[in-house]
Order: sequence, then C-alpha cells, then structure tokens
Amino acid sequence: MEKDRMICNCNIIHEDVVNEIRRHMPEEEKLYDLAEFFKVFGDGTRIKILCALMNSEMCVCDIAALLDMKQSAISHQLRVLKQARLVKYRKEGKMVYYSLDDDHVKNVFDQGFNHINHR
Repeated sequence: MEKDRMICNCNIIHEDVVNEIRRHMPEEEKLYDLAEFFKVFGDGTRIKILCALMNSEMCVCDIAALLDMKQSAISHQLRVLKQARLVKYRKEGKMVYYSLDDDHVKNVFDQGFNHINHR
C-alpha cells in the first residue's frame, strides 16, 4: 500500500496556471538536450570517473588502476564524458590527462550527491 498518495479528483483545468507555466517552459529541444545530459550521469563507472577527477586530473592508466578496470573500458567512458562536455583533456608529450570540464560539472555532481544524502 502506498503512503501519502495524492490524487486530484477535480475536472477543472486552471487555464491561467497552465498558460503561465506553458509560457515559461523551455523549448522541447532544450528539454531533450537536458534529458540526454542527465543520462550521462546514469552510469556508475562514469560517476566514479567524475568523482575521481574532482580531486585531481588523471591519465587513463591511473583511472583504470583506481577503478580496477581495463584501459579500453575507461577510454570508452571518457569518450562519452567528453562528448557530453563533462571532461576535458590536455596533452603533455605522449601523456593525456583528463579533468572536469569546468566548475559546473562539480556543482551538478555535488547537488545530486547532496540530494541523495538529504533525509
């Protein structure tokens, strides 16, 4: 049995509220982009990589060692994170170092983490 289940039993549409909210709704394409953005956070490995990169920039070898995974698997996830503009890289000779793209990424991560820890 569900607790605190609320059902609206009215048949009256509050057109003023609906119209006001409709005016402020973002474009459909923007909402789709936002949904795609949050899908990237839906993978445990990518979350672990982001968490690691919040502390320091790292190369693929280091991330693979940290997460006890193959470098190819880490590279694949880093590619997804790069496409979503969540991580960036810099080259130093033959080495490639990854870091968070900007402070927005840390803020999104922190907000999500704060939300799940809030009780």
